[in-house]
Amino acid sequence: MTLFAAIRLPREILFGKGQRQVLPDVAARYGRRAFICTDERFAGTSVFAEMIASLKEASIEVLVHDRTLPDVPRDSVAVCVAEASGFRPDMVIGIGGGSCLDMAKCAALLISHGGRLQDYYGEFKVPGPTLPLIAVPTTAGTGSEVTPVAVISDPERTLKVGISSPHLIAAVALCDPDLTLTCPPGLTAIAGADALTHAIEAFTAARRGTDPTLPQKHVFVGKSGLTDHFALLAIKLLGRSLEKACRDGSDEDARADVMMGALAAGCAFGTAGTAAAHAVQYPVGALTHTAHGLGVATMLPYVMRYNLSVATEEIAETGAALGLPRTGNTPEQAAAATIDEVARLFGAIGIPKTLAELGLPADKVDWTAEQALGIDRLIKNNPRSFDIVAMQRLVKAAYDGDMDAAAT
Repeated sequence: MTLFAAIRLPREILFGKGQRQVLPDVAARYGRRAFICTDERFAGTSVFAEMIASLKEASIEVLVHDRTLPDVPRDSVAVCVAEASGFRPDMVIGIGGGSCLDMAKCAALLISHGGRLQDYYGEFKVPGPTLPLIAVPTTAGTGSEVTPVAVISDPERTLKVGISSPHLIAAVALCDPDLTLTCPPGLTAIAGADALTHAIEAFTAARRGTDPTLPQKHVFVGKSGLTDHFALLAIKLLGRSLEKACRDGSDEDARADVMMGALAAGCAFGTAGTAAAHAVQYPVGALTHTAHGLGVATMLPYVMRYNLSVATEEIAETGAALGLPRTGNTPEQAAAATIDEVARLFGAIGIPKTLAELGLPADKVDWTAEQALGIDRLIKNNPRSFDIVAMQRLVKAAYDGDMDAAAT
């Protein structure tokens, strides 16, 4: 077999306690006018005020848009960009959770290339580089600081939509785990579960690298040796520290592990992609209006059980990264124990066990399956293929909490 790998990452990743203090130095390399996207909550914190003051002290003019909303409603992006029209920024800085970073990506895109946001839905629709983006996450989950994707909600569509292009990748990911110390336990759990799902789905994704033009045609190209490296690092860090960070938000070591885990998971799935757990969450989230991380994590053990017959070794290796012993176990036993451990971990941090607990109506199970099956960019990444009957069985199993039924 010819070795194939692909990876797309920011020009620079800076990680560590206190890294927010170098923001002025980083920004100064890109110009003197910074348009900042954040949300109302973080904009009201003393930490944000200190960051803005430090930029101004470095003679960098700033314009702040602090009205980013969850899931980035489409029309809110136009409002944001209109605010920047007379400012003529040299760069965009996103500070906040995944929605703030996605808003910054969309702002950089429209400021650079104009048009409507919906002109860019899908893969490779962005015609060229955008304004440099500096991404400063304040939660540890989405990995948006390193990924080529922005997810938004469009009132004309039932499901959330994505813009996927290497041109959306931030120039700099500046990650300071101290910014997550005040993140409440519930959000820590949801974001961290999202990150672990990213890592496991990227590591167990289909291996599709037979066509040398694949990365030129698709943003997500399946697992490879490079994405596996980042995925396993993420699984290790999240496995050892996510519960700790949820129990004690002041644990700086645990916070650093979880933020590094989310970052590494983003490095993995930003090229490898995610799979069926994410595909099912899109319609589930549209119907239940529950957090993305809750939905993907609820689905993950069932998807792993569905994939067990074709990804036994990868799932067993996931367990080893989580710290489970493999001595004396067959690969099948180790893989089964891994699925049990993922379910246990998610249960310990408050992730619902079934789609019914998420609020999915019983009469929407088949509709959910139909919608999930239609999300080709995710379904083609799943290591075990689907038809509509298989997807209906999987969604019904996750609705009922029947792990055995997920394997059929």
